[in-house]
Amino acid sequence: MRLRDALLASLVPAAAAIALASAAPAAAQAPANDTLRIAVEGGPTSIDPHFASVITNYAYGRHYFQPLMEQDAQQVLRPAIATSWRAVDALTWEIKLDPRVRFQDGTPVTVDDVAFTLARAGDVPNSPSSLNTYTRPIKSVEQVDAQTLRIHTAEPTPLMANYLSMVMILAKHAAEGLSTADFNAGKGMVGTGPYRYVSWSPGGIAVMDRYDGFVGTKPAFRRVEFRPIPNAGSRVAALRAGDVDLIEVVPTDQFDRLKADANFAVSSSPSNRLMFLTLDSGRENSPFVHGRDGGTIPNPLRDVRVRRALSKSINREALVSRVMQGQGLPSNDLAPPGYFGTSPELQKPEPFDLAGAKALLTEAGFPNGFALQINGPNDRYVNDEQVVQAIGQMWSRLGLQATVETKPRGPWLSEAAQMKYSVNFTGFSPNPEVLGMLETQVHTFDPSKGFGAQNRGRFSNPEEDRLIEQVRTTMDDAQRAKLSQEATKMAILRDQAIIPLYFQTNTWAMRKGLSYEARTDEMTLATSVRVAQ
Repeated sequence: MRLRDALLASLVPAAAAIALASAAPAAAQAPANDTLRIAVEGGPTSIDPHFASVITNYAYGRHYFQPLMEQDAQQVLRPAIATSWRAVDALTWEIKLDPRVRFQDGTPVTVDDVAFTLARAGDVPNSPSSLNTYTRPIKSVEQVDAQTLRIHTAEPTPLMANYLSMVMILAKHAAEGLSTADFNAGKGMVGTGPYRYVSWSPGGIAVMDRYDGFVGTKPAFRRVEFRPIPNAGSRVAALRAGDVDLIEVVPTDQFDRLKADANFAVSSSPSNRLMFLTLDSGRENSPFVHGRDGGTIPNPLRDVRVRRALSKSINREALVSRVMQGQGLPSNDLAPPGYFGTSPELQKPEPFDLAGAKALLTEAGFPNGFALQINGPNDRYVNDEQVVQAIGQMWSRLGLQATVETKPRGPWLSEAAQMKYSVNFTGFSPNPEVLGMLETQVHTFDPSKGFGAQNRGRFSNPEEDRLIEQVRTTMDDAQRAKLSQEATKMAILRDQAIIPLYFQTNTWAMRKGLSYEARTDEMTLATSVRVAQ
């Protein structure tokens, strides 16, 4: 029986009722303005809120829909559709719904809507990065009363509340039976979020109107237009010309200029997104690895000595200071300082050691190197193409015949998901612990269990897998932190499963009179924009 069928079958009312927790007070009405025009680097791949675990999709989805609980600008959980949640025991989470919350067609949110959503979210066809990671632990949903439900998990799941914050709740009566294509056509867009769907087309402008029945802080603007402008320079030009009011991902060479200009304001925050390289260590032959003469050779990326040599030959400090112009934090860890489960000794970047790297290559049997191609996007991350080019140059100094190919985010993401690359430059934000990286990027790819969903290099180590699975089910925080550190050190220091590079800095710029609450998760939200006092 699939999870969808099992969850819906398990939705049965319990005999005992539990009193509702007091509802959180609604914030005061924000000042009403007309239209806010936001230029973003790129729009969502779909407005089906369950299609892909991609930060841009989440950001758009949070305007139309809400999860049970949501993450604030620092990824701290706060009430949304739910007023409270607690672990009853290691296998049971109790959640109370806010009786005031209504879908945008006026209907109340029910336990049935929640059960339907949790069954659907991890079972969307053709998803390039499934939400199964977040819904897989759920065994059943039990209705206690009209506003109380209990989620029963198959194993202890300490991060269940955080997982639920990544799943937007749908109205069953509006969304049941709809496909991703239906959502993209505007069907089923009945949420509880601060804005109503008006229009959207792939690659085009998204238009939304404020939902005045929203329970929570009312948005400052009645209408919002999200305009994709992939080119960073063009976004700045649009802001300076007055064509848009706010832009994200400000070019590193423009941030200080806009900051010094009295006509504009800026906002920034350290990011929780790790920029790193995936290495094809799973296949015997890799598509973009060859001998220096172009001939086929056994995949050298399967040798940990080669992977370590590639890491040692990258000057992370130079990447951040020169290519990123200081807007980043070099690191060898999987999450930034302050994140749960990080290791102090890994927060410092691995020292640049070209001689040591060459020695490792020689030891692995490649004294003269080999040929390989580095792939990456050219419009997804800050200075992404320049970073890929710089790494190619560093590896050329190592003695490799290194070439570079970058593509727009659409084809790049699709090809990465299809495992078409040997080395890929990418980024990922762990949520909300180091475990978020370990279970998606390092654990062996296993879609049936929701592990390794974005393990594009197909790294696999059974010993590491067992440790990650132990982390995932450890309810004691201190023990889970210790196990997370142990797993990370194994993945990076011993196995070089991926090559961590740096954490980028999130930036925004806006016209005078506006302010933006900077977010560590990179989301650009209309609800984070305020009229400056």
